[in-house]
Amino acid sequence: MFMLLLFLSIFLHQASSTRLDEPLALSFSFPTFDPSSCTNGSLICMGSVTAGNGYLSLTPEPNNNSTSSSSALDQVGRVLFPVPVSAWSTSISTTFTVRISPFPNHNVSGDGMAFILAQDNSTSPPSSTGSYLGIMDSSTQGGVVKQLAVEFDAFMNEWDPDANHIGIDTISVMNPVASKSLSTYGIDLKSGRNIKVKIDYHGWKKMLQISMAYSGDQLVSILNQSIDMADTVPSTVFVGFTAATGKVPESHQVLDWTFSTIPYLYPHGHGSKLEKVKTILLIVVPVIMGLLVVLVCFLPSFQKYMKRRKEMVKQKVDIEIRSRTAANVPKMFTQNMLAKATHNFSKGNLLGTGGFGSVYKGTLKDDPPTIIAVKKISATSKQGEKEYFAEICTIGRLRHKNIVQLLGWCHEGEHLLLVYEYMSNGSLDRYIGKCFLDWETRFKILTGLASALLYLHEDSGNPVVHRDIKPNNVMLDEEFNAHLGDFGLARLLQDDAAMTTMLAGTPGYLAPEVGFTGKSTPECDVYSFGMVVIEVVCGRRSKGIMDENSLVDYVWNWYGQNEVLKCVDQMLGSEFDEEQVKRTLMVGLACLHPDSTQRPKIRKVVQIFLNSDEALMDLPETRPSAVYISVSSTGSTTTNVESKSAPQLPSLESSIC
Repeated sequence: MFMLLLFLSIFLHQASSTRLDEPLALSFSFPTFDPSSCTNGSLICMGSVTAGNGYLSLTPEPNNNSTSSSSALDQVGRVLFPVPVSAWSTSISTTFTVRISPFPNHNVSGDGMAFILAQDNSTSPPSSTGSYLGIMDSSTQGGVVKQLAVEFDAFMNEWDPDANHIGIDTISVMNPVASKSLSTYGIDLKSGRNIKVKIDYHGWKKMLQISMAYSGDQLVSILNQSIDMADTVPSTVFVGFTAATGKVPESHQVLDWTFSTIPYLYPHGHGSKLEKVKTILLIVVPVIMGLLVVLVCFLPSFQKYMKRRKEMVKQKVDIEIRSRTAANVPKMFTQNMLAKATHNFSKGNLLGTGGFGSVYKGTLKDDPPTIIAVKKISATSKQGEKEYFAEICTIGRLRHKNIVQLLGWCHEGEHLLLVYEYMSNGSLDRYIGKCFLDWETRFKILTGLASALLYLHEDSGNPVVHRDIKPNNVMLDEEFNAHLGDFGLARLLQDDAAMTTMLAGTPGYLAPEVGFTGKSTPECDVYSFGMVVIEVVCGRRSKGIMDENSLVDYVWNWYGQNEVLKCVDQMLGSEFDEEQVKRTLMVGLACLHPDSTQRPKIRKVVQIFLNSDEALMDLPETRPSAVYISVSSTGSTTTNVESKSAPQLPSLESSIC
């Protein structure tokens, strides 16, 4: 019996391991768009698509000289991500914000736009204007091309339910797979308001879900439809947007876009009985084998039992870590490999020491060699061990150009090691008030840090709060691009209970409400970001609560006198963009508002940094500094804020490295 089960297990393992088409995970994020988005290879822009002012225009905008310009009629625009993505054996999740607006002085509009999974990266069919929405035309209907589109239709044709609906199109826009009016949900596609859309495809359940809401409101599930991607589109597709106008103009804009795929590890196909049998046996056989092993090894010695139990715990941890980071596949290193890379963790390779361990520079003998940074967690620190697992389970699944990339880990006995990409210019705290950085570099660092927070808070799938934003945790690569690191205190915000944690963070960067509520929220990260902003601009570190107040008061004092530029780091002299510096300082002060509800969202911060025409938030004339938090019988909190005049402070001196 045992040998039979073993033979079946080996056979099924070999059968499943012969697959060469395992899908790869992919994710990307566009928090905003600039003119280079269509020219630097980030996107494939075709037809009438243009980029600028922070968004994509799929069809022409109103002309300043004539709102009824014929150049906006019968237009088609298509934009695609340049890398094909897997559509089979994966789950897909994408979130984007759109804005559809009629032209001024027009009572009707048309026709709409769509999110598309296209079979290739070619342009829209030439006759796909108007009601075809740039998806297909009369020659490509009926399954000539294999694609799937989610349409946002703002014009009522004879086959449509109304002039305000969504639909799922595969082989025909005139005969959609499913459609749903948005009128009963209080959403008007032609309102000119920002509309958030979330589309999820569960690859294993073969279910497509579409959720929508006006930006800032809670997403509502609008349409759920059973779809088998293997029967609908090729195994790899190009994802993006299309839009079209007909005899009436209409504006179609995409303001932001995030996308990710996660492969599932079950056999795929068209539901054959053989595949189902193999799946069941792959689960049942190991369970039965495990039970037989327990029976054979009944009543072992205590020493052998403890040794085996320790190994089982280690394997369980490794499997859990692999499952949580499978989408991005960090590597498991051996302790011996990392010891060789760091010259046995020698002092000559030591980069720095923190509260729960040290960081060493290392070199992997790859081709070519790879320089890495290895964090060695103290074996005697229980808190360090908690932060080790917290870091893997958060940063291990994150991929963003402004977040330090986790390359792998090592967990052998008491050795807890994390491996990161190496940052040649160290951390930001090495430069504030010590070494010269020009204004362009400082502004690039702050913009990169804001982009990283936007990804964590809104665009990473499951929102993450970092809880320890400070210059020491902002790493700089060889081109001084910012990379946020140290996720040992980070938490997933899956529900309110997950937000309630022990007090964590660094004095001087903690939002005032944390001490009262014990909750870490995205608004707390925004507060810490505001402190980093004024430190970078002023060239001075905040070293604690008292120094924090003096530094913030110092900036508020000059702001209240309408001379905020006098608090700028003296090392910059006059070599900076005055208007940009003013706007940056005002963003920093707004982020430091003691009332968390008055702080700007990090998306607003990014938009201000990337678009000089973006409106600033309103600031009071003096610093709002007194905070009173009352807790009601239901547990809710109310924040009251008073303003006070900041004291006159002398100018701050800076030193040159």
